[in-house]
Amino acid sequence: MITIIAAIAKNNALGKDNDLIWHLPADLKRFKKVTSGHHILMGRNTFESIGKPLPNRTTIIITRNKEYFKDGCLIANSIEEAIEMVENKDEIFIIGGAQIYKETIEKNLADRLDITLVHHEFEADVFFPEIDLTIWEEASIENFIADEKNKFDFSFVSYTKKTI
Repeated sequence: MITIIAAIAKNNALGKDNDLIWHLPADLKRFKKVTSGHHILMGRNTFESIGKPLPNRTTIIITRNKEYFKDGCLIANSIEEAIEMVENKDEIFIIGGAQIYKETIEKNLADRLDITLVHHEFEADVFFPEIDLTIWEEASIENFIADEKNKFDFSFVSYTKKTI
């Protein structure tokens, strides 16, 4: 199972200046719970913005730079190579960035989308690809209203591929 996991705004904004635009502790807590114990695949820029391997996860960094190395991480030169590195058919989470999301969707590699939808529009320089509802169907949704810790209304939305 390959899952794309992302937090996106109403206008599909992902980030700006290689950083997150908003801070939603509920989303971060859920991300940790869902991805812990699994493989996470990400582009080099996403890894650099995080700065270190995340605990209790196997980190695979995708980069075209054949000399790239980071302690505690596996390095792949393509999404396909990264997927091949995953042992025991573990669940794989694609965690970014925009180019990795786009390529994974275009190559039809993902089985599921796990989206935190932030009900606000933001200025951004990177965006999530448009979710094609002829391919994906909403499997579940949980809605939350803003509170003292989470400054924006948001929803956890899961999509699965439509069966033809």
